[in-house]
Amino acid sequence: MKRLITVAAAQLGPIQKAEGRDSVVARMVRLVERAYQRGANVVVFPELAFTTFFPRWYVEDLDQADNWYEETLPSPATQPLFDAINRYGITCYLGYAEIAHEADETGVLRKRRFNTSVVIAPSGEVILKYRKIHLPGHKEFSTIRKVQHLEKRYFEVGNLGFPVTRAPVGEVEGVNMGMLICNDRRWPESWRELGLQQVELVMLGYNTPAVNQENRGFEAHHLRNFHSQLSIQAGCYQNATFGVGVAKAGNEDGFELMGHSIIVNPQGEIMAMATSWDDELVVADCNLAMCELGRTTIFNFAQHRRLEAYQRLTNQTGSTAPAVWQPQGAAVAQEQN
Repeated sequence: MKRLITVAAAQLGPIQKAEGRDSVVARMVRLVERAYQRGANVVVFPELAFTTFFPRWYVEDLDQADNWYEETLPSPATQPLFDAINRYGITCYLGYAEIAHEADETGVLRKRRFNTSVVIAPSGEVILKYRKIHLPGHKEFSTIRKVQHLEKRYFEVGNLGFPVTRAPVGEVEGVNMGMLICNDRRWPESWRELGLQQVELVMLGYNTPAVNQENRGFEAHHLRNFHSQLSIQAGCYQNATFGVGVAKAGNEDGFELMGHSIIVNPQGEIMAMATSWDDELVVADCNLAMCELGRTTIFNFAQHRRLEAYQRLTNQTGSTAPAVWQPQGAAVAQEQN
């Protein structure tokens, strides 16, 4: 039996450092309007959708960067987007920089910063929140990089795990929805955490440079995009889920972002892809019943997973070299000596 929802990947073109919230939110509202006109039930925006990708700039005092963050949702500046979501009855994934005043792991109440995404119901209520776990880059100014990537400076590691919720979307009574953000897509553990909760729709936003800015090796331009798509396609296939990967694109403050937003089905096929470097809407019909094939056959976790063989996955972070093999004769000679 079909369980059909229509999903829109709302790619954003570049957001320049000087562009204000009012301008960006107006662009996002237009995309929501177009999504409604094209029959979409779900709209997915990129990571850090309200601003330029500010972690490319170093600041000594993080309090001076507070203008990049949101302390409340909605705020007066972002209210028009929430009004549009409500007006058109659309479920929305939104990525943003969050300031939270809450206790840390030691119980101390303080100002905390996260790279965050939320799922917003058509009513405007936030029904699910996720905070990015796999933060790339570095914390201090790097002299070996052409462009800084300071996510570890601007954000703490997410502390909400990988939640999945079941909520109505369009005419479907319940859709199992989960979220990832940018670099999370490259880690199979992220997808499997969601897959173990029977996720049916993974929404993720990203702000990925079109070129590798490290000075420690060469990665061809076309491989950057290939690796991004490969991660999403593999995650969808191996966890029998639809995935919507939505980018920022184009020349942002002199730095090129890759774009190529995609919608992927549970077979790992790309159903739709953005082809511009600007604001662009890509729409696809997703029959959630397609998730059942993988979930009940090759990726039937209950039948085929072997926890006893996976101990290294949760007990070890860095890789370690294996033992060196020696021919048996050499080992015997060594003992005799």
